[in-house]
Amino acid sequence: MTNAATTVDTLCINTLRTLAMDAVQKANSGHPGTPMGLAPVGYTLWSRFLRYHPEHPDWPNRDRFVLSVGHASMLLYSLLHLAGVVEIDAKGKRTGQPAISLDDIQQFRQADSKTPGHPEYRMTTGVETTTGPLGQGCANSVGMAMAERWLAERYNRDGQVLFDYNVYTLCGDGDMMEGVSSEAASMAGHLKLDNLCWIYDNNTISIEGHTELAFSEDVIKRFQAYGWHTLHVTDANDLHALSTALATFQANTGAPTLIVVDSVIGYGSPHKHNTAAAHGEPLGDEEIRLTKAAYGWPQDSSFLVPDEARTVLRDALHARAEPLLQQWNQTLADLDPLLADELQRMRAGEMPTQWQAELPDFAADAKGVASRACGGEVLNAFARHIPWLLGGSADLSPSTKTNLTFDGAGRFSADDYSGRNLHFGIREHAMGAIANGMALSYLRPYTSTFLVFSDYMKPPIRLAAIMELPVVFVFTHDSIGVGEDGPTHQPIEQLTQLRATPGLLTLRPGDANETRELWKVALAQTHRPSCLVLSRQPLPTLDRTQYAAASGAARGAYVLAAAQEPQVILIGTGSEVSLVVAAYERLTKEGIAAQVVSMPSWELFEEQDQAYRDSVLPPTLKARVVVEQAGPLGWDRYVGQTGDKVVMNSFGASAPLAKLQEKFGFTVEHVVSQARQQIERANR
Repeated sequence: MTNAATTVDTLCINTLRTLAMDAVQKANSGHPGTPMGLAPVGYTLWSRFLRYHPEHPDWPNRDRFVLSVGHASMLLYSLLHLAGVVEIDAKGKRTGQPAISLDDIQQFRQADSKTPGHPEYRMTTGVETTTGPLGQGCANSVGMAMAERWLAERYNRDGQVLFDYNVYTLCGDGDMMEGVSSEAASMAGHLKLDNLCWIYDNNTISIEGHTELAFSEDVIKRFQAYGWHTLHVTDANDLHALSTALATFQANTGAPTLIVVDSVIGYGSPHKHNTAAAHGEPLGDEEIRLTKAAYGWPQDSSFLVPDEARTVLRDALHARAEPLLQQWNQTLADLDPLLADELQRMRAGEMPTQWQAELPDFAADAKGVASRACGGEVLNAFARHIPWLLGGSADLSPSTKTNLTFDGAGRFSADDYSGRNLHFGIREHAMGAIANGMALSYLRPYTSTFLVFSDYMKPPIRLAAIMELPVVFVFTHDSIGVGEDGPTHQPIEQLTQLRATPGLLTLRPGDANETRELWKVALAQTHRPSCLVLSRQPLPTLDRTQYAAASGAARGAYVLAAAQEPQVILIGTGSEVSLVVAAYERLTKEGIAAQVVSMPSWELFEEQDQAYRDSVLPPTLKARVVVEQAGPLGWDRYVGQTGDKVVMNSFGASAPLAKLQEKFGFTVEHVVSQARQQIERANR
């Protein structure tokens, strides 16, 4: 195909534009301007460069197309429709139905449609990641590019290539302004990811008006400073220039590529910088008629897909991808059976058969060990048997203890993409989003930082839950146990925030053996992320001949120490479980019957049947005390309106741990006192 725009090219581009206009108009909601302006870019990429098989949209070596400008979702839906992409169901089977039909486009932004306002992963075949919050797609794409590099190092053998895909990301002014994109771009440049191409729609319009209101930097110079190749296309409608830029990216080595494309939002509209198009509103019937007239399009048509345009994208993609897919399948068939089994399990979300083969068992120890330390030991035990488990920290692995230390683990770098220790630098936000991108590429990533810095990771954690990605987010330094670092580093409200996120497992183990069991729970997930919340300070390792087995942690809460006729229930989580146990032992010596409950996960506990939950927290026993070095919000559901909460109601203080525990009431004496008061109240 030549690089000059043909009549058919123009017809296809205008089909993309008019579908966007019509869908937004019918929905009376959405953003028509960006899909109209970017239609030539999307068409050129898909028709001439993208390696993607419409009948096999889950082909592992497909190029990834990420629409970071998620508000331009109609561009993606229209591309998927014209490409004839086949639907893949939740079980990974082809249904024979189109991923996006014309009826689906007509149901844009309607209930239960496959064309929601922003692209949603798992909801619509062909959507590689959920985008909407600006910058997230950009950072996801870095994770996808990193995953390709790791997969290529492990599975390309003897000149046979299984992984060499590229990642293309459409981004806009909003992405450029969001800090997460800067973090991710900096890391991509550092890692020299030359399989990554961001296409920046430089239309100079944001919701408040022209970007000059708040944005005047030279983006090209910024990306050059990051170590990226940069290209500039001055007219988004110049298919020759677009093709030249994309071909240049494919030939570039040693760095990712940014292609800046100057476009006019709502291109073709008689009022070019159309206010409605820029602000996420329908154009209106009259404006649409005038715009279609400018395209030479039937003015009274609606959702028109001309016959000449219907198969152009599909045929181009199929012709390019079919021989590559056949070769890929043959290469896979010739692959070492052990490696082939790994790939099959990765794609299916399964674990190796021996993934729990060498887990440590921790002996009783009054002095104990920090759950961050034993957590690192457990992580390494799992990682030895799960080759695609990899991750790292935001420059804190010496503190979070999440380094993989066994022979061959290696360090992922621009010089060696086979390593499994990732160094994210002090980029918590991008770290989470990059991990999501890696999970979207079949790997099992984990991240780590201090619990208080989960604040910097809220967006990617939320999106991991929305997308049902089994990322493991490790958070250490889980309480005022941080001590002298003071309120800025002492997490208070973060546990509440994590627990409030639907579809997220929050796991806070109370000792080393609970840590092992909860790492097991996290890695067994296939459709939800987990947060492991671990301590800085040593926690006594409980004597499991005296107390219940740690396997109970997998049910979210369990009776750690029972009494035949308990007078009070003491509930502890994480680093406070040992304090509750000490209070229980004091009460027992005083002849007071207490039942101790370790509750490492609200979410797991709520999944148990009512009979089990009632056995742990008997409904008739109202005398209850919960102990947790975090905020009080939510604990009423477990201790009731009359129960006591030994919790934090401030941001802590800078002091040695022992002084802080005394200051805020986390002492055996105080917990025992609260337990006595509860019993007295219940007996009135």
